[in-house]
Amino acid sequence: MAKKASANPIAASPLILVVDDLEDSRVMYADYLRHVGYRVETASDGRSAVKKARALLPDVIIMDLSLPIMDGWEATRLLKSDPRTAHICVLAVSGHGEPPYRERVMEAGATAFFIKPCLPLEIATKIDECLPARSRRRKK
Repeated sequence: MAKKASANPIAASPLILVVDDLEDSRVMYADYLRHVGYRVETASDGRSAVKKARALLPDVIIMDLSLPIMDGWEATRLLKSDPRTAHICVLAVSGHGEPPYRERVMEAGATAFFIKPCLPLEIATKIDECLPARSRRRKK
């Protein structure tokens, strides 16, 4: 008798890539997002973020802008100019919130911009807005 395959809700949940050079920030966002039902991968610099995004094709990327090796601006521009990753929603985060800064990040291709410190709940709410209704897996 064949065993009935069970759907794995974790494997079916959207994948979020959290990119931040500060370990505390990466862990905070990753832990919260896992808690509310997302799969999460992390990267600590822009070059690693681009490499992981191209390999994993996450549903959403949370991208700090001040990163080593390659900053979040350049990483976002590269991802948005690549047909394989251009569709990915990029949520930029930064400690700088001046209006010209916000405008530049949106021109680079970000979907939204958050000024640090920002609560993980705020980011999770925006992630839900980026995903098609059928893909939303967060616990309410």
